[in-house]
Amino acid sequence: MPAEAKTRVVVVGVGAFGRNHARVYRELEQQDGNVALVGVVDPDAARAEAVAAEFGARAFASLDELKGQVDAASVAVPTVQHLAVTRALLEAGIDVLVEKPVTATLAEAEELIRLAQRTGRVVQVGHLERFNPAVRATAPLVTQPMFFEVHRLSVFTPRALDVDVVLDLMIHDLDIVLSFVKSPVKEIRAVGLPILSPRVDIANVRMEFDSGCVANFTASRVSTEKVRKLRFFQPHQYLSLDYTRQDVIAFSVDAAAAEAALAGNSPGGAHPSGPGIKVEKPDIVHEEPLHAELRAFLKAVRERAKPVVSLEDGRRALAVALDILTAIREHGRRINLDSMGKPARST
Repeated sequence: MPAEAKTRVVVVGVGAFGRNHARVYRELEQQDGNVALVGVVDPDAARAEAVAAEFGARAFASLDELKGQVDAASVAVPTVQHLAVTRALLEAGIDVLVEKPVTATLAEAEELIRLAQRTGRVVQVGHLERFNPAVRATAPLVTQPMFFEVHRLSVFTPRALDVDVVLDLMIHDLDIVLSFVKSPVKEIRAVGLPILSPRVDIANVRMEFDSGCVANFTASRVSTEKVRKLRFFQPHQYLSLDYTRQDVIAFSVDAAAAEAALAGNSPGGAHPSGPGIKVEKPDIVHEEPLHAELRAFLKAVRERAKPVVSLEDGRRALAVALDILTAIREHGRRINLDSMGKPARST
């Protein structure tokens, strides 16, 4: 693609997530002119026409019409359709950003990896929190994380109920922690229950890595409040990240000063709970994460580069999420709960 040519994009699936993709592509088009939102595709023709009209694009009737018309696509269809839709786009020579989770199964994720390699197309997985300014500000500060406490709580909405809360919400934090720790998972213990849907709506997970790091995750889509926070400890440092506020605070300890204080040798007799502690807030450039995500995708398309969140990253997060769901089912069997979270009848 010539450097001066616009990247022609389409959004496949324009429900709540897909409509936001269309909105941001149009905003990026107005900002820099390097991208053009060509159209949208959705099985609901009325919805496709409405979104297309809203953002000045065309409503394509099917994927077959896209070949030769577009260069890249966002895929925001239900997870069970990710493989089929992405395969059709790759075979048509179109680069793809596919929403998380990458696919419904590991076998499908591995097929996508092979398809991307064979077709030579760029495929980015939509793990949106990688592009949260707070995450980006935290990443350079990571040294040797040893303990995480992560909470992602949301009020109930009738969306994304085709997957459990682990694949719907917790997978965001799984991807972030995996990218920070960079160590194989050693052990998973998990409990989860369906509350308002037939699938797991609330889950708690304890995960241990080969590095010795331990991470606790709580995810709920039946909360009365919205909380999205990640906290972790590493040698001489504690960091607290708020995804929603796009805010990070770091508490660092000067080991020598703390040791001197504990020995009673600190200047001025400082109290041992406070000496050598430095509080910092990294500089953060606030930006809507979806803007950053789509800009990164378009950059990878134009430069034919590996995306920030690769298919391999998406497969890794999916593998851990599926292992968590297996652990939840095993826990339910141990305590004699059926698939709806109710005590199983004895025979």
